[in-house]
Amino acid sequence: MVRLVLWRLAFAVPLLVAVTAGMFALASASPFDPVRQYLGDRAMTTAPEVVERIRANWALDRPVMEQYATWLGNLVRGDLGESRSFHRPVLEIVAERLPWTLLATGSAIVLMLAASLVLGTLAAWKKGSWLDRVITGGAFANESAPVFWLALLAVYVFAVRLGWLPAGGLSDAAATTLDPLDVARHLVLPVVVLAISQSSWLVLYVRESVIATLREDFVTGARARGLAERTVVTRHALRAALLPFLTLLGARIPELVTGAILVETVFSWPGVASASVQAALSVDFPLLAALTLLGTIAVLLGNLLADLAYHKADPRVAA
Repeated sequence: MVRLVLWRLAFAVPLLVAVTAGMFALASASPFDPVRQYLGDRAMTTAPEVVERIRANWALDRPVMEQYATWLGNLVRGDLGESRSFHRPVLEIVAERLPWTLLATGSAIVLMLAASLVLGTLAAWKKGSWLDRVITGGAFANESAPVFWLALLAVYVFAVRLGWLPAGGLSDAAATTLDPLDVARHLVLPVVVLAISQSSWLVLYVRESVIATLREDFVTGARARGLAERTVVTRHALRAALLPFLTLLGARIPELVTGAILVETVFSWPGVASASVQAALSVDFPLLAALTLLGTIAVLLGNLLADLAYHKADPRVAA
């Protein structure tokens, strides 16, 4: 495991350099002018010398490689720059919003895993039954539904029509402090929508994996020993089917990040994912660069944790 971690760290450094360099190259080729985007309607009346002064203050008049070298040096020192849309240090924005994103996505992952394992195993156990058809049909239908559509539908049904849950935000508008129960109520819809939107492929994969494992010789032997069918499925088939599932889960982290961006935007959840949308619309490159780097690190970390879990579950992999 130590060798695996060291190898992944050695691989991560050039990858992060390549991602950030490509990000700067795309920014320099972008047709959008961050200065004019920053000024908005005032760009038509602002004097050209003022525009050029802002451009010089932001170092946009320098060659792209010089801009990248300066940004990389500041990054090593822990300085992520100043956000042009929030008018605050980028590091302060990330530190303030990251815990809320981790809370929402972490809760969604737990719910997604639990529901997918249960539904996928039930579908495999009852293969060909009406329960199997309902679960697989629902999974295929859910896979074809866009995340934002599910979020808007949830808002319409549970917030507008039924009034059971709040439509968005972190707390009620009239609240002066954060009440944990109030935050939990506002967390329900984003977490459930994010978990449902990412669970279809998990359900289908668990179903197919458990069905294939149920045909193995060791499962036949367990049945021949007189073990109950429930024990055979949960203690033998499901456990063996989960090994490749761990690696697949790490590979789907980018899709989870994309889903989090859409869900946080629809529900006005104050996380880093929704901040990336505002940064993109405002051409806020310092914030967008930091969030892109953070997303890349999340993908690398997710894959590393999945591989470590695989090694832990099956020691033969390390042999």
